[in-house]
Amino acid sequence: MSLLALLQRREAAGRPVRVGVIGAGTFSTAFLNQARRTPGLRVACVADIHPQKAWDACLASGWPAGALAPGRSPGIVNDLLATGKVAITDDADHLLHADLDVVVECTGLTGPGAYHAWTALDTGKHVVMVNVETDALLGHVLQQKAERHGLVYSMAYGDQPAIISEMIDWARVIGLEVVCAGKGTRYQPEYRYSTPDTVWDYMGFTREQVETGHYNAQMYNSFLDTTKSAIEMCAVCNANELLPQVCGLQFPAIGPQELPTVLKPAAEGGILEQAGTVEVVASENRDGTPIQNNLRWGVYIVFKAGTPLVRRFFEMHDFLRDPSGEYGAYYRPFHMIGLELGISVASVVLRGEATGSPIGFTADVAATAKKDLKPGDMLDGEGGYTVFGRLVPARQSVQERHLPMGLSHDVQMIRPVAKDAVVTYDDVIVDESSLVYRLRRQQEEALRRSLHPIE
Repeated sequence: MSLLALLQRREAAGRPVRVGVIGAGTFSTAFLNQARRTPGLRVACVADIHPQKAWDACLASGWPAGALAPGRSPGIVNDLLATGKVAITDDADHLLHADLDVVVECTGLTGPGAYHAWTALDTGKHVVMVNVETDALLGHVLQQKAERHGLVYSMAYGDQPAIISEMIDWARVIGLEVVCAGKGTRYQPEYRYSTPDTVWDYMGFTREQVETGHYNAQMYNSFLDTTKSAIEMCAVCNANELLPQVCGLQFPAIGPQELPTVLKPAAEGGILEQAGTVEVVASENRDGTPIQNNLRWGVYIVFKAGTPLVRRFFEMHDFLRDPSGEYGAYYRPFHMIGLELGISVASVVLRGEATGSPIGFTADVAATAKKDLKPGDMLDGEGGYTVFGRLVPARQSVQERHLPMGLSHDVQMIRPVAKDAVVTYDDVIVDESSLVYRLRRQQEEALRRSLHPIE
């Protein structure tokens, strides 16, 4: 039965899917806009540490002011469910302990993200993790907890990793070997060192745009300095048993037609270190000129034909293919961000299926110095002034004690680290009492044991 039919059935039975949303940013606002128009979905509560932001997100999404009410406790949230009103709260615990089916985590912060997901699973709720930063850091340990509890932990449809994972699944189910998967972005080599002070010039935003107050410099910079690309490709690897290249991401400047020619192993004339990996393609040439039909907002997969019949199909149907006819590509030129999130929410509750979920720990994102760092410096995390994220194999990260990007905020340097070098746990002071740290170390130890099993 289709997801729409399942939702309509719940609507008719007076049992809509009860949803709690934590974080009221752009992604969640887009979801709120569509959820209000979707039968069988009931947004019960929106939590944000700045409650006015949550009110504004709901109002911008079309809810009348009379449909919103303060949710000052889990009991009040539950009472409001019966009235059809949306509870607004500044305390996520009020949401986490209410009678909901699924929690959508949209904060983008790894500490809160870890707590919200862990607590939601403890209280019997499915989790849709929009917060890809937390997924890249802790996804496997969270997925394992969900499985133990008979719940679903899912990546968020509408974000690239879940859509790419769907494409990979499509290819594998019909017997195609996935060679490479990824997305597009705007990239130039100097962007790695961009800071919140330089981001607007690089992005091409006008002063008038920035002064509207709707633009977070550090957040936008995380997209520009390659950190977000590394985080998203990490999530794709861990959800699909793909292995990052040792060199990280190369950001070749190519359009759709070149995907199957360039994104194949170097031994076959491409640029990849191996098959079964990820790559991000640049939307403009290194001289700044745009690539025609570029994939800045798109996603893709490259796969092998494998048999003469499939190679003939590629040729007869004008499929995107390399000169040999052995490698083909399939792409989607856009994603609709939070507008598509309802697919995940409905899938996890009504089908018990994730729209992508970490099945292993094959990739990681290492904090890498944007400049020479010295003892006493404070790291400021994703999109900041001090570090950018580099995609690395998880085995290498754990063995070499890389500091994961998700733990690089508000930590102090105790040893010097040169520009472009990876920061390690030995170089910083980390709060080892925090939940996010303890869960991360649990995930690392599990990988370490698998690499060195006791005989």
